[in-house]
Amino acid sequence: MENHINRRTFIKNSSLATAALASGSMAGPTKKKNKLPQWKGFNVLDFFSPDPAKSRPQTPEMYFKWMEDWGFDFVRIPMAYPAYLKFDRSKNIRIDEIRNIDTQMTDRIEQLVYWAQKYNHHVSLNLHRAPGYCINAGFVEPYNLWTNEQALSDFCYHWEFWAKKFKDISSKKISFDLLNEPSWRDDMNDQLGKKTKLEPEMYRKLIVAAYNTIKGVNQKHLIIADGNNVGNDVITGISDLEVAQSCRGYNPGIISHYKASWVYKDPESLPVPVWPGQVGDQYLSRKMLEDKFQPWIDLKNSGTGVHCGECGCFNKTPHDVFLAWFKDLLGILSENGIGFALWEFDGSFGLLNSGRKDVAYEDFQGQKLDRKLLTLLQKV
Repeated sequence: MENHINRRTFIKNSSLATAALASGSMAGPTKKKNKLPQWKGFNVLDFFSPDPAKSRPQTPEMYFKWMEDWGFDFVRIPMAYPAYLKFDRSKNIRIDEIRNIDTQMTDRIEQLVYWAQKYNHHVSLNLHRAPGYCINAGFVEPYNLWTNEQALSDFCYHWEFWAKKFKDISSKKISFDLLNEPSWRDDMNDQLGKKTKLEPEMYRKLIVAAYNTIKGVNQKHLIIADGNNVGNDVITGISDLEVAQSCRGYNPGIISHYKASWVYKDPESLPVPVWPGQVGDQYLSRKMLEDKFQPWIDLKNSGTGVHCGECGCFNKTPHDVFLAWFKDLLGILSENGIGFALWEFDGSFGLLNSGRKDVAYEDFQGQKLDRKLLTLLQKV
């Protein structure tokens, strides 16, 4: 999310309507209970970096207790698959190294899962970087997940490993979030020529392959797929599968990623955001958020489970603007029974130690707690 992320396409697309499903949404299906629980919690980034030498400090067990004490029940663990492999890190990874799983590293991930579950959190394991694809830059893949059959086979190999690792764990305690923010990146080309978007058929092929792999281990395993177009668009063509879907809470990008250098080429030139109000050439309001989430609400009402796997705001956005926007965003999700996970518990998007210059932090057991944000998260 934070470092080396190629997300200009995401920010641009996050402001677009999901037209294929938004059409006719005013007369959408009758409101129904979400098939997924309304989980509320955080992303934990211990294995977010593909290089363990650059990874975050290990999340202490007490963090999960604090989460439980504050009323939260969900932890998403975005993993970069190279973080738990053995290979020569002085060179770009080779295809024949993609399956060299380091059990010492996967044991650490397993420990993180069990700590979270000890404090009554549902854990969602996610491949943030999968063989052949990631929304992030900063690592050279040896092939393209969307066009290479070996990449798809390796992707399924990794999911089979995790499905077996947690074969006997109830779906109430663990789920498998297949791939973080799928898209067709501008720098991905193949023998078919340049593409501008990830076709639904390409995404369905991957979902079906992983679905069959995971369900082959345990039919009751819970599977979640991130929305197409970097998590923004409802996935079409998979209603025959028992797959829940995960959306994003980063719209509009001028709020969520204000002055984020990995998104904007000239971050200092951006207009100061307000909420609600006119910012640049767009008027920002709760109505625009309602329009954004309507296809996801319709999907939930159609009987597919929906959760917001990532949401939040970079620490350069004025705090009062962030909280006003986030209150509306979380309100829309909450009113429709859709849970959420803040992009990160501890860090620049987080509840702890976010480094904002306009917040009077509370000292909480040696950590800088954003009490106003915590109060908002607890209310929804």
